[in-house]
Amino acid sequence: MKRSGLITTKIGMTRLYDDGGVAHPVTVLSVGDCTVIGNRTMEKNGYVANVLGLREAKAKHIAKPQAVAAEKAGVKPFRKVAEFRVSDDCVIPTGTALSASHFVVGQFIDVQATSKGKGFQGAMKRHNFGGKEASHGVLKAHRSLGGTGMREWPGRVLKGKKMAGQMGNETVTVQNLKVFGIDEAENLIFVEGAVPGANGTFVLVTDAIKKEHKDLPVPTKLNNPVVEEAVAEPETEAAAE
Repeated sequence: MKRSGLITTKIGMTRLYDDGGVAHPVTVLSVGDCTVIGNRTMEKNGYVANVLGLREAKAKHIAKPQAVAAEKAGVKPFRKVAEFRVSDDCVIPTGTALSASHFVVGQFIDVQATSKGKGFQGAMKRHNFGGKEASHGVLKAHRSLGGTGMREWPGRVLKGKKMAGQMGNETVTVQNLKVFGIDEAENLIFVEGAVPGANGTFVLVTDAIKKEHKDLPVPTKLNNPVVEEAVAEPETEAAAE
């Protein structure tokens, strides 16, 4: 079983207390108007996936290809769109609004987001180099990289050499974070620990792939009890007959 993930927005960090009075640093993620806007099927696409959108937007505020695709699919355009590959039993119908209750308190999740950009940085900050000695004999090179070249062979700097350069602003995945709490009224998820990215960053949240999960809602938790009753009634009548 492979469930769908959620697209969320990072609100910021705070602290929450458990029953024993111990403070835990948590990151607050907002699910907002995360909605299923399409599906990928094995017959048509060669794989099974749910297509989710977050933060409804006007067509003039998004790229034209995304606006045209939304119009063809008959759904509203969204600011952020992402696909989550799922198993056949975890396909969610188009138009379903997802909530924070998709996850369960105590389970482990994986999060993916774009980290903060830190600009052009030196090797000490970017790669945690130790630097040179802060003593006599070192002239204006205390934080320098050191030698990077070779001898006659190969006579060049190898690709992948750790040097100064652009730091941050890249896709980062953090695994095995724990769901500390859920606020169903405000549609918030409280994740224990830090989540990459600045406040306002889009964060993709999925079930942790390295952990076993039990008692999770499949394919998701339906917030409309009428839908659940409509699904259950035919089975009851068939059993009575």
